[in-house]
Amino acid sequence: MEEYKPIDLSQTNELVKKAKNGDSEATNILINGNFPLIKSIVKGYLNKGVEYDDLYQIGCVGFLKAIKNFKENFDVKFSTYAVPMIAGEIKRFLRDDGSIKVSRSIKTLLIKAKAFIEKQRTKTGETPTITDIAKEFNVEEADVIIALDSGQQLISLHAKVDEDNPNSQNIIDKIAVFDKSDEMLDKIILKNAILELEEKDRKIILLRYYRGKTQGEVAEMLGISQVQVSRMETKIISQLKNKLIEK
Repeated sequence: MEEYKPIDLSQTNELVKKAKNGDSEATNILINGNFPLIKSIVKGYLNKGVEYDDLYQIGCVGFLKAIKNFKENFDVKFSTYAVPMIAGEIKRFLRDDGSIKVSRSIKTLLIKAKAFIEKQRTKTGETPTITDIAKEFNVEEADVIIALDSGQQLISLHAKVDEDNPNSQNIIDKIAVFDKSDEMLDKIILKNAILELEEKDRKIILLRYYRGKTQGEVAEMLGISQVQVSRMETKIISQLKNKLIEK
């Protein structure tokens, strides 16, 4: 990887234009200049069975999609727009590549166990126990359980809850999941939204919510009244909410 070189924000939109028109040098400059951003998002998806380098490459694919789809009239910084695109590409890969993988030995045991079960049912009219199967093939009972479980039909999380209703939700939408990577993503988006604020507005938010200052203390530091701080704070919070909803 080339040495990281930060990009002047004033150059970003021009580089995006060139990259969209096939300028590979502009593309490389953008990727290199946004390396810390891509890396910070990738780090939120580690320990999921995929190597960092692979996740980084997938994140770069999402970044390239952001370049392709970005428009200046979106009224948002390119880096802010790129964050959900990068994270979405990584999530899509983890979802689509997350099928359960079973070893060859387990698959072989499953085939033998099924044949033995059918043979015993035909011969005695009864289903052999886990212990019977383990003794038959001289394996641990735990291996038999794993093999039989691996043969169960899997239901896709993207299947409909009610297959007869085309408007039914997918199963995955009915499952509540807390994902720390989502929390990290929200923080990145919020940080970028704050950076886009006017200087005085940004100071008010940072002093109030990151340094724990009271409205009176902020008013004194900025040389304005507490009432003004209160009104400005309410307006700024509303602006941030609208920006985050748009994401």
